[in-house]
This record gives sequence, C-alpha cells and structure tokens, in this order.
Amino acid sequence: MKQNENAIDLRLLSVGSLKGVGPVIEEKLANKGIGTVEELLYFVPIRRVDRGNIKKICELSAGEDASLMATVDSYRSLFFRHARKKGYEVIVTDETGYLSLKWFQWSKGYLEQICRKGATLFVSGRVGQFGEFLQIVHPSVTVLAEDDGPEKAQMVLPVYSQVEGIKQGVIRNIIAEAVNAFNSGPICVLPGKHEERHSLMPFPDAIRSAHGLDGAFDEARSAASVKRMILEEYLQFQITLMAKKRKAHKEKGIAFKTESPTLERFLKGLPFDLTAGQKRVIGEIISDMGRGSPMNRLLQGDVGSGKTVCAVAGACAAIDSGFQVAFMAPTEILAEQHYLNVHRWFGDLGIPAILLKGGMGKERKEILKKIRSGAVPIIVGTHAIIQSDVEFHRLGLVIIDEQHRFGVDQRKRLKNKSFYPDVLNMSATPIPRTLSMVIYGDLDVSVIDTLPEGRQAIKTIVLSEDKRDRARVMVEKELRSSRGVFIVYPLIEESETAGLRNATEMAGHWQNSVFPEHRVGLLHGRMNTKDKENIMEMFRQREIDILVCTTVIEVGIDIPHATMIIVENAERFGLSQLHQLRGRVGRGPEASRCVLLTSTARTNLASKRLKIMEKTNDGFTIAEEDLRIRGVGDMLGVRQSGLPPFRIGDIIRDIDIMGQARRIAEDFTNTLSDRELQELMKQIGDRFEDKQALSDIA
Repeated sequence: MKQNENAIDLRLLSVGSLKGVGPVIEEKLANKGIGTVEELLYFVPIRRVDRGNIKKICELSAGEDASLMATVDSYRSLFFRHARKKGYEVIVTDETGYLSLKWFQWSKGYLEQICRKGATLFVSGRVGQFGEFLQIVHPSVTVLAEDDGPEKAQMVLPVYSQVEGIKQGVIRNIIAEAVNAFNSGPICVLPGKHEERHSLMPFPDAIRSAHGLDGAFDEARSAASVKRMILEEYLQFQITLMAKKRKAHKEKGIAFKTESPTLERFLKGLPFDLTAGQKRVIGEIISDMGRGSPMNRLLQGDVGSGKTVCAVAGACAAIDSGFQVAFMAPTEILAEQHYLNVHRWFGDLGIPAILLKGGMGKERKEILKKIRSGAVPIIVGTHAIIQSDVEFHRLGLVIIDEQHRFGVDQRKRLKNKSFYPDVLNMSATPIPRTLSMVIYGDLDVSVIDTLPEGRQAIKTIVLSEDKRDRARVMVEKELRSSRGVFIVYPLIEESETAGLRNATEMAGHWQNSVFPEHRVGLLHGRMNTKDKENIMEMFRQREIDILVCTTVIEVGIDIPHATMIIVENAERFGLSQLHQLRGRVGRGPEASRCVLLTSTARTNLASKRLKIMEKTNDGFTIAEEDLRIRGVGDMLGVRQSGLPPFRIGDIIRDIDIMGQARRIAEDFTNTLSDRELQELMKQIGDRFEDKQALSDIA
C-alpha cells in the first residue's frame, strides 16, 4: 500500500486530538505508554468476546464469557464492611432464572440508563460465582428499546489490558473513533502487490479486525490480524537493518590483497587440518576484506571450533597489505591466552606481536612507541588498546573477541582509531540462530558448525549434593591418569549467601583434606596478572593437578590435558555459561567429563534446565533452550541486550514471524533503488536506529 503523501502521520498525532479524549484520559493513557494515535492502534485486545452466541441464564456456567438478554428486576447500592468498599448491584432475569450484575466503579449517568425496572438489557461479560449465585462484575451493557433485538449491540466485544481509571467501554469507543477517523491506519511499508505476493492481509483490514470492528467473530481471522500487525513492526525493523547494511557496503574502505603469501605459510604450518567450516569461514573473511568496503562480520562458533585460526587468517591478509591488526579481548586472562597463540603462530612466520594491557608501568611507553611507528603489526590486548594515548601507524583490521562483553562506545573508540578499518567480531557464546537475526541483523554472519576431528563429545552428568563422593571418585580416577581437573565455584570468598561454597576456602579443603598427595592451585579474578599467568602456566605444564577457580576461566582457556570439570552450585548458572565452562575440557583426544553439582533444594525449573546439559553438547541448541526458559533480558543482560521496543511482538513467541519478516524484507528491498530505499526509511523514521546495542559500532 503506497502511503498518501498528504496522509497524517499518526506517529506525531496525539491521542488528545481524538473525540472523547480530554486531558484526564490523555494522561491516563500516557501512563500506559500510549501517547500517539499510532500507539493507540497498536494497543490490541488481550481477548475478544463473542456476543453472537446468546444464552439463557439457566445455561450459564462460572468461568465462561457469555452474552444474554434479560430485564431489570431490581437494583440497590452495596457496602462491604470488611473491605470498606462500595458497590452497586442490578438483578436481571429472563424466564429461566436470575443473575447479579455488579459494579465497584461507575458513573451516575451510566447507571441511571440501566436502573429502570423492566428495562431490557443486552449483557456480556465473564460469569463468576458469589456464594450460591452467578454474577458478572463490570459487565458490558446495551440498553435496548422495546422492539430492539441483540443486533443493536456490538457483536464482537474486544477486551483490553486494563488502563487505570478508564473503563473498557471508554477504551473501545476511543479506539473505534481512531480506526474510523484514520481508515488507512499507521504506516504500512509494503505496497499492495507485495502484500498479495506474500499472501498477507491488507494492513487496514488487519487493524479493524484486531480491534473487533469488522463485525465478525472469527478467532482464526483475529489471530491472523494480530500477526499481520506484528509482522508490520518486524518488517520495519528488518528493512531498517537492510538499509543499514546496504549503506555500510557502499562506504569506501580498504581493499586488501586477497593473495596472501603469509596466509599460505600460516596454513601450511598448522599441525592439523582445517575443518570444512573453518575453510568456508576463512574464504568468507578474505572475500570480504578484498571487497573495498568495510567488513563488518560476526564469526560465531561453538567452544573449541577453531575461531581464532580463522581470525588469524584474516590478520595474515591485512599484514601482507601493509596494515596493522588490533585484537581486543574483554579480560586479561583471555587476552593473554590469545597472545600466546598469536605470538607462537606469527613468531614462526617471523612477524612480531605484542601484548598491551593495564598496569604495565614503564614498559608501556616502549610498547606505545612501537605501535605508533608500525614496528609491530599485531597488537593483542584488553580495554587498554582503546586508551587515548594508543596511536596506530596504519590500523586495517580490528578483531574483537567475545564482543558482546564490550559496550558500543568501547568498540566504536577502537574502530575510530583508523579510517574505516575492517571489523571481525567473534563470539564463542552461542546466540540462538532465531535471535541472531534480530541482534546481528545488519552484520554478515559466519558460523563454524563443525568441530576439529578427533574431538570427543564431553559426557555431562548432574549430581545432587548427597552424591558428592561420586564426583570425588571420578576426580581421583582422572588424577591417576595424570590428567588435569577444573573445579569451579560461584564465589571467590565466603559470603552471606547461605549454602554456597567459595573457591578460596575449598582450594584449601581439596588440598589438605581430600588430595594432600596432589597439587591444588587457586585462580580467580582478583589476583594480579603475574600470579594468574604463573598459575595457568603451572597448570599447563602439569605442575598443578587440580585448578580450583571461579568463572574467570569461562572463555579462552586451552589446556589439552584437562579432561574433567566440576561446577559447584550449577543451578545458579545460565545454560550458556555452563556450556562455556564445559568447553574448558575436551580439547584433546581423551574422553572428557563435566560434573554439575547442585543443591538438593534446587527447583523443578533448575532440574529441567540442567537436564538439557546432559542431553546435548550443541551450544546453539542449548542457547535456544536458554532463551526459551530464561527470556532475552536474563540471557543477554537487560542493560545491553540491544533489543528494540516492539509494541506487540514477542521475539520468543513470534520468532517465526521475525523470520518471515526477514525474508520479505530482503525480497522487497532487493527491488528498491537506493533513492527508493532512502524514501522508505523516511517513512519508517528512526525508531529502530539506536536500538542495536550489540551490533552497532558504526
């Protein structure tokens, strides 16, 4: 449907402009988040009542929505002393029985129309029980003249979420006024031919049907109309992403050489064969880098899938083109892990790499000098890389690991240290495929969906507190085979939180009381960098047998001989975090195990979640379950989830509609010229522009 250029923009039109909406009602609607006519039209009913199925009073049952015709028998005011609450009651009758109608809020004029003995009423509402009597509280009532039939009343009665201080009838009247006054409704982005092409209900029809103004009670049509409205919002969001992506692809960036001798040498020197997934992803990265517009790609892969090798492949191409590479990680321990790998790989190629992190003292000045001069092409570091005194000679590629842990401003500051560098975001935290189209919709996404050959599935078992001895026996077996064991605790030190063990105390317990003949180490986030490095190196060199730690080891730790991990109080962790922790083992050819120790008082929901860990090692499947159980806000963190404020769509419940919107948006925008897409974006506006907290570093 093409928008009329002279049409009123309902996004800018206040509800106060509607007939029947005075300052008081306008304020109450604003408290509900409804300030414009468009927001009012998107305020869809929570259910609809079919008033066409008229019953006799004797046929009524408590709990059902019902409609009936009856006459007024009597009426009276009520006072409930125990609740200190006033009410009003009207008793109606037909030839089959009596029914009580009650109000606890009313206007004098409204009841004066009803309270006439013998008046014929058309009544609808939810039937309830009060003692032995049936009643309807706050019914919808139409007063009928002597010759009137039920057809005078509105046959489909929408019921809306409560707006404090406004009756349902008033809300219905206001919305009907808005629908009838602005028949074309809010903006619809698809022309009619595209609606027909995708078998979509016309948008104005969907709005009328959703609000029960099409005169028919059809549950299937009602559901379809609400889905069409959800789809419209999702379409506008996805088209915004398409426009953003097209704009990014047209920006002038660096055209790197796609023929890279350094990359060939690097790949030939690897002591293992690349998986099919790694080969595909490296091809996508190198192709992007040679395109001449800035790469903005997300590389997703399960724990241990080999993402770092793919990132280093891109770094090789950048170095051969004469550019520097910045590799940023969220924690020192992860940055150090990356540096060890990068330094080893590039050292073999005769290419220097350097580590930049906080607290380096005088050494920092010398490092900054090397970066500024271009003497060092590979810089690995933490947030220290984005400090104002860090100047690059010729930064061409930015690699950001676990990028969701960085804020938008932090990533933007790194990118701005050069003119349109290519950006490769990496994440070992699987984001559900269904959700990634929302969060990362404007990025090109690569997924490594295969693990290196020889990796064995990690066997996971959930044990309650009373089976702790079984876990100890399993640890003992691993130690006898000279293998390493991680034991993870949720706390560093003793806390007021009852029932939780802490790493510091339990490290002493494991060393002194359980395995005095073995060496136990302690690792947590409050330790200084040097101590962390020493502990990790001792564990790597088998000078420590058991590493007691916190979630500081969640990502980036690669100890091939570690074959067992125990997570204490596992019910307190999210599934995705447990999967990350489990990924610290299973990195060598030996069979590995993960034991999730839980409180005996865990909830049924916690038990259900943990069972998923026993069933699968697929991080994306786990992430889908985590999303379904915990919701988006808990899974990603409400503060930085970056999800747009959809009015009626729920991206978990309606994820299939989001997928449909994605497909239609791609199909539609492919038919538009840049100018046409720009005009369409003017109609959509900037509602979704600043909501991409996770993906937007433009």
